Amino acid sequence: MSLIHPSSVISKEAIIADDVKIGPFCIIIGRVRLGRGSVLDSHVSLGSPHGVVEIGERNHFCAGAVVGGPPQDLSYKDQETRLIIGNDNTFREMVTVNCGSPKQGWGTTRIGSHCLIMAYSHVAHDCTIGDHVVIANTTQLAGHVTFEDHVKVGGICAFNQFVKVGKHAYIAGDAAVNKDILPFTIAQGKYAVMRASNKIGMERAGYSKEEVESINRAVRIITKGGLTVEDALNRIREECSPCPALTDFLNFATNSTRGLAI
Repeated sequence: MSLIHPSSVISKEAIIADDVKIGPFCIIIGRVRLGRGSVLDSHVSLGSPHGVVEIGERNHFCAGAVVGGPPQDLSYKDQETRLIIGNDNTFREMVTVNCGSPKQGWGTTRIGSHCLIMAYSHVAHDCTIGDHVVIANTTQLAGHVTFEDHVKVGGICAFNQFVKVGKHAYIAGDAAVNKDILPFTIAQGKYAVMRASNKIGMERAGYSKEEVESINRAVRIITKGGLTVEDALNRIREECSPCPALTDFLNFATNSTRGLAI
């Protein structure tokens, strides 16, 4: 049976799993589905009058988190929009996550599983966050930002609209990101540029020595080779050992529409 503090207010439209724990002064608004094992500490707000929020299992919402609110978009006129969250995520104090915006985006914000979003961070409308992502304190994501799996972000970072960050990338603290960050790289600065390969992150994730070396060489070519992106990619194809990680790297670079942070 769910444990719901008597001071909390739960929408009649909400669907709450049997073993959810809801602390004092929480509010669940509108159509919210909250999965098994989830915990709301206190003063948590989930949902909005016109949104649809689907939350998986074992998610933890710390004090003051506001998740599933309407998009911060002047064109939004109370249309139905969505937020979909996976399993085993932690949303720390005062984190805000908005539903999608149908006029300016896809209408859905998505967060995967096993993520940690630290205090005072913001995830705007139509963002897509993969699995095993860590976002440190006071980081701000504008609309339509995409983080692939295993992205790690330092504190006090800012991401422009439509920026995409590739898998296993690391963004150093106090960075401002206005272009795409390739997978397996470390980026830093205002505006951020890719400085090196994320060798330690790849090693910890179990990539082979050969894959790490192939990516390291590829990153050096594209960031320090003095070539156009097209020429750098051709040189990478010729000189770097083929492997799944390099395929991901090249596909990301080829499909970038925002431009690469070089």
